[in-house]
Amino acid sequence: MELLQSMQVFAKLAELGSFTRAADAMQIGRPQVTRAIQELETSLGVRLFQRTTRTVRLTSEGDQFYERVKTILGEVAGATAMFASPGSTLRGRLRVDIPTAFSQPGLIESLRAFTTLYPAIELVLGVTDRTVDLVAEGVDCALRIGELPSSSLVARRIGMATMVTCAAPRYLEEQGEPKTLEELNAHHGVTFLSGQNQRPLAWQFLDGGREHSHISRQGITVNESNTYVECGVAGFGILQAPGITLDRFLAEGSLVEVLRPYRPHPRPVSVLYPSRSHLAPQVEVFVEWVREQFPKLYGRWLKN
Repeated sequence: MELLQSMQVFAKLAELGSFTRAADAMQIGRPQVTRAIQELETSLGVRLFQRTTRTVRLTSEGDQFYERVKTILGEVAGATAMFASPGSTLRGRLRVDIPTAFSQPGLIESLRAFTTLYPAIELVLGVTDRTVDLVAEGVDCALRIGELPSSSLVARRIGMATMVTCAAPRYLEEQGEPKTLEELNAHHGVTFLSGQNQRPLAWQFLDGGREHSHISRQGITVNESNTYVECGVAGFGILQAPGITLDRFLAEGSLVEVLRPYRPHPRPVSVLYPSRSHLAPQVEVFVEWVREQFPKLYGRWLKN
């Protein structure tokens, strides 16, 4: 196997920590990954990975080599793209993960425009409410909403999403509209179970500059984003969500905003990817495309 290709295999194995996942990501056989690493270790005269039945980890020598390889592969990618026309040489698989709430007609139509612009890129779209481990699962980039925990991932801010508290007109006709946070205690709510711990996600409010949290004690509880909104539309109770996920329901009147004077701080919307260096060209163009498209799609609800 050529040295450059062996370096690419080495870098992918270092990022994913699994021979099988590296082979799948590069669309080659697992024996080819094993052979490439063996050839590299033999030519360099050092052991690059510590292997056990469960884990594959870089040795100290492998870690040093990885830092140099990332730089080299990044330079090679830049050099080969110097004279290419836009979109002409961008190819390969691009795995993107988005929250279920973002799987809306507007975004899906925009993704179709992206694949038309870059027809040689194979887009693999993951839609889920669970927290995805980008490195372990071989995901190239992901869209996230909310504050992000500290990690080794690179996060680029797209904007700040306005949060909206709302309910169906028929619910408000039956139960009345809350005008203060105190009145909220008498109302039914649609509660969302968030993350792997499946804990109720509290609503946030601002009152006189002070933050308040609220968890509804009566109503319905769900663990899937689209169902969460649909329960609100069906009249189960009040809900709170980013405006970008509620836009069409608010526009058609199936949901009505309440407690607007108590809108909470907006929440960040970000695109995440595993590494700033050796960023694959298809990932780079997608990240820039998302940062350009989201304000166009959701300008009413997304602020800088």
